[in-house]
Amino acid sequence: MFKRRDVLKTGFVAAATLSAPALVFGQAKKTMRLSHPLPVAHHNAKAMQIFADEAKAFSKGEIEVQIFPAEQAAKANENHPQVARGGVEAAASTNFQWGNTIPEMNITVVPFLLTDLAKLRKFPTSDVAKILEAKLEQRGVKNLCWLYTTRSAIFTGNKPIRSLDDFKGLKIRGLNRLADTWLTSIGAAPSAMAAPEIYQALQSGVLDAAQTDVSAAVSRRFYEVQKFGTVAPVFSVYYHIYMNPAWWAGLTTQQQGWLREAAAKCEAANYDITEATAAAAVGALREKGMTIHELTSTEIEAWKDRIQAPVMAEFLKLSGAEGQKMIEAFAKL
Repeated sequence: MFKRRDVLKTGFVAAATLSAPALVFGQAKKTMRLSHPLPVAHHNAKAMQIFADEAKAFSKGEIEVQIFPAEQAAKANENHPQVARGGVEAAASTNFQWGNTIPEMNITVVPFLLTDLAKLRKFPTSDVAKILEAKLEQRGVKNLCWLYTTRSAIFTGNKPIRSLDDFKGLKIRGLNRLADTWLTSIGAAPSAMAAPEIYQALQSGVLDAAQTDVSAAVSRRFYEVQKFGTVAPVFSVYYHIYMNPAWWAGLTTQQQGWLREAAAKCEAANYDITEATAAAAVGALREKGMTIHELTSTEIEAWKDRIQAPVMAEFLKLSGAEGQKMIEAFAKL
């Protein structure tokens, strides 16, 4: 059985072998190893494969993107240091995963703040994104694109979760310290956990409940270990692809252009893919036997009134003037 470093070594050797003929003819083939934690069935994993295919097509084979899904190359929390050190050329992470080191990345998890699709479509080219990309460069990585992941959260459990009072006492998968503020405020016991670990935690009873996006609940088969699910537009999430800056600087201007084109095409297409996937996921969970409740507009307002304020206050406390500027910029989209 290969260890993660063996997977990377194998991929590197294969890449070197494949690139040798190109070097003979003076065309230095470039290989981008892209690590991410998602199962291959997840819609964002499929989007990253589209990116790889487009990069190959735009470059006529001069750039090869080798994808290592499902933590084959590195665990979710290892991707940033791996890319920053050059262990892999690129990785994809959720924006909220950076929340403890880049507080501004948490803006999308303030409850019911950023779930308007028209605004979310404008996000990748917005001033908000530019601020975040500058923050990422300060952390040693260069952002390439933003992949819209969800605005439809699902809260799963083995008893119905209809009101906020139903969360009391639940051991539930958290996201990060800031995002978990509202869960703690209503009596839940959130525990930060990487997505690939949730299924086993639910199965073993380490967790009573989970929160994730609806498509992930399908691809990670939560319906096998949870009976009920409540779908609510509580937060939005982006996966984003980021690269080692030195590797990027070593590309020609033309090669950089090909990757930007491939990323932009994937980025734009993923909005419709994500929305369609979310709609299908709700139906799929019901077909698999899970009892699904979708929050009504009245219930949404009741949830918002209780849980947005404490998270917003904490977000502004952590991010300061920069966070306030981002909220104002997003309102103008």
